[in-house]
Amino acid sequence: MRLIYRQHAVRRMFERGISTNDVAAALAGGRAIEDYPTDTPYPSCLWLGYAGARPLHVVYADNQDDGERIIVTVYEPDPALWMADFATRKKP
Repeated sequence: MRLIYRQHAVRRMFERGISTNDVAAALAGGRAIEDYPTDTPYPSCLWLGYAGARPLHVVYADNQDDGERIIVTVYEPDPALWMADFATRKKP
């Protein structure tokens, strides 16, 4: 699938020092930790992957018809909000 970066994702990646190579590495391994099947225009998910030792959350939506994976946003999970596995949200 071809990666398409939304303007929001590019802006946030720049602010957070995350490169397209980091995103590719995170997507190459890891797993979906939350699914959002009712998102529009395409269902999306929250993916946990790693760029080296750095954990990254990538929110993306797949446009199967056009063979595109649309990157919505990318961030390093906040340990105050996520358990040590970075896949489980902490209870409020």
